[in-house]
Amino acid sequence: MKIQTKRLTLRPAALADAARISLLAGDFDVACMTGTIPHPYSEQMAAEWLAGALQGEEGVVFMIERSDTLIGCTGYRAFGHDHGELGYWIGKPYWGQGYATEAVRALITHAFDADGFDYLMAGHFTDNPASERVIRKLGFVAQGDEVRDCVARGTATYCVTYRLDRAQAMAEFHKA
Repeated sequence: MKIQTKRLTLRPAALADAARISLLAGDFDVACMTGTIPHPYSEQMAAEWLAGALQGEEGVVFMIERSDTLIGCTGYRAFGHDHGELGYWIGKPYWGQGYATEAVRALITHAFDADGFDYLMAGHFTDNPASERVIRKLGFVAQGDEVRDCVARGTATYCVTYRLDRAQAMAEFHKA
């Protein structure tokens, strides 16, 4: 399945994406803002992650493309029938152009439609104000802080968690 937005295409993952994912997500500035991407991140490691994603082990995963060029990744994992947690990353050359907001907005709509969730969760490390802006812009409401592991940093760090209810999302998105 593909999802089209004004500027982006969200498409299923493919093993051929490994080199590009390794290049973009392997940048320490990207990897250190995620919980699970290691640094360094080899093409082989990316291929292994993709193989798992293609087997459904990573939840729902979409590659984010701009003009047929992979620029990032987004997806979500269900936690029971009523909610899921979403995540995303954008390659550093594409930061600051609104791509994360655009892609995640489309992902949210898909998650509520496809899985019938009551709500979605998201989070960001406290030293990631760009991700905070994306999450808040999409209508998520802060729920609290927790400590989460960051593989790239090799340590645990503070994370702010957020919740977005279905009704709230639909009201926000219809205003936009």
